[in-house]
Amino acid sequence: MHMVGETLDAVPLRAPRGTRRPKNLCLDKGYDYEKPEREARDRGVRPHIRRRGEPALTGPIRGKKARRWVVERTNSWHNNFRGLRIRWERTAENHLAFVQLACALICFQAANR
Repeated sequence: MHMVGETLDAVPLRAPRGTRRPKNLCLDKGYDYEKPEREARDRGVRPHIRRRGEPALTGPIRGKKARRWVVERTNSWHNNFRGLRIRWERTAENHLAFVQLACALICFQAANR
């Protein structure tokens, strides 16, 4: 919630006529505060924020297949690797190596489907 403005400023989108920002920003209920919405609007981005207290979106919506957020799906794939679910490695370099190996295996499995 505190880094919405800085994150939008760091988006590296380039266009033939200069830097462009995304037009829309989809956020979950954890961002339902005035500050993230104001920061997005100040940068010309239209925020789509789920409100606290709203019922969760479950199942198909308007006839479309139900979707999971990309980050949640990726975290779920990483949790299939026991060494990543609980961090056993003490050094950051070794942990990063296991994360990269897991990503490579996930990509390999997806390509062979």
